[in-house]
Formats: sequence, C-alpha cells, structure tokens
Amino acid sequence: MKPGHSEVTARESRRLAKYDGLVSVQPEECRAVGAILSLVGDKWSVMIIIALGHGTRRFTEIKRAIGGISQRMLTLTLRGLERDGLVTRTQFETIPPRVDYELTALGCSLRQVVEPLGAWARAHMSDMKRARQTYDEREET
Repeated sequence: MKPGHSEVTARESRRLAKYDGLVSVQPEECRAVGAILSLVGDKWSVMIIIALGHGTRRFTEIKRAIGGISQRMLTLTLRGLERDGLVTRTQFETIPPRVDYELTALGCSLRQVVEPLGAWARAHMSDMKRARQTYDEREET
C-alpha cells in the first residue's frame, strides 16, 4: 500500500528538519512577513520606491515618472508607504499647496533591495516574452 500525500509530506518535513541551518518560521511570522511582502511586492509600491530613490519629489513628479498609475492609486499607495514608515510626506502651506514625498531610512534600505529586482526585470523582459510565446505556441498545438 502506498503512503498518502500528507504522510509523505510529513515524512519529508521531518527529514528536512534534521539539516543544520534550516530556518523554522512560525505561522505568525509567516503572516507578518506575507503582509509586508504583499505591500512592498506590489508593482506600484516598488515603482514609487525607485522613483523616490532619486530624491524628494512632488506628487505630480512621481505620477509623471510612473507611467500608467492613476491619481487615486498613487494616493493610496503613497498613504500605505507612509503608514509603514517607508515614505515621509511634507506639506507646505503655500499657494498653491505643495506636498513633497521622500524615502525614510527604512525606505532607502528597501530601495537597495528592490532596485536590483527592477534592473533584473528590465534586463530579462524580452527573455520572458519569448518564453511565454514558446509556451503559448506549445499549448495551442
């Protein structure tokens, strides 16, 4: 009689746990890390972090730097990044009103991680496009 899926999975988990250096992550840590990754893994968040990596910018400058983002989405994403301590918002009481956005130290540390990811994506766009075409052509036959 063959073992079931859960039996095999449990056995494999016990085998892997014997290896030194295996990091055990508790469920509450997984949820916390997942929540952070869902925010910073969002395409708009990443693009805003990269855009602000070049210094303080006004709302319209960020919007121009990021093609395709709506005003509402930019506002919501900036609020989320500010709430998480990645971006600061400075409002000036001028006419017309002026608001500047800037990365915090925490945001700068995230920038060091996401910029290479953005560079990798730009460098491999055509490779992935070709792979998708090849895959889709294979599926059609």
